[in-house]
Amino acid sequence: MTHPRHPYLDHPGPIPFAHRGGTADGLENTAAAFRRADSLGYRYFETDVHTTADGRLVAFHDTTLDRVTDGHGRIADLPWDEVRQARVAGKEPLPLFADLLDEFPDARWNVDIKAAPALVPLVDLIRRTGSWDRVCVGSFSERRVAAAARLAGPRLATSYGVRGVLGLRLRSYGVPFPVRTGAVSAQVPEAQSGIPVVDGRFVRTAHARGLQVHVWTVNEADRMEALLDLGVDGIMTDQLETLRAVFTARGAWH
Repeated sequence: MTHPRHPYLDHPGPIPFAHRGGTADGLENTAAAFRRADSLGYRYFETDVHTTADGRLVAFHDTTLDRVTDGHGRIADLPWDEVRQARVAGKEPLPLFADLLDEFPDARWNVDIKAAPALVPLVDLIRRTGSWDRVCVGSFSERRVAAAARLAGPRLATSYGVRGVLGLRLRSYGVPFPVRTGAVSAQVPEAQSGIPVVDGRFVRTAHARGLQVHVWTVNEADRMEALLDLGVDGIMTDQLETLRAVFTARGAWH
């Protein structure tokens, strides 16, 4: 495990992340899901953000309300007063990310910027609340997360987007591909399109650059064990009890 280069990563050992708060009762990315994760002892939560038509920063994964709520339409096209009426699984409202920061003052958040309009509001919220040590910003778009890093400066923890991960993967094979400096982690799937991403070579290359490796989304105990044996620094899961049991058995639950 690599020594953390940012206070966000000062957890003693590999980090267990509650991916979207876990999938209890299908209530992903709701305050109820994060409360359950908190009750199980999780302190690192993963979520996503979009902005409404009137600029409110909502913790939600999809572009539209349709898949997991009883509402319909694109979040970016709807005002907050309408979005707040939707219920995940017909039960729970969508939370504003600012409210989650308030409700869980001891939690650390891995936040995926799902759309470009959410970038400035997220950085502004982190700055306004002084949450520099509590939030790591990521995105599939390396350009988007790099823009967040430029806007916020070195106090902001960021992970690599797809291009950054590709660069790190190529470097693990000795190809001198340019990668952004200043990131603190590479957050990756085990494989992409059938091609392995996480192996010993990749982990060693990341660690040599002072980067942690966080793997998503891992729900089977044997895969969790194998990744921890490789030396990864964090695992994101939907299955909160399973990951906690694996970490506990290894003496890594803190």
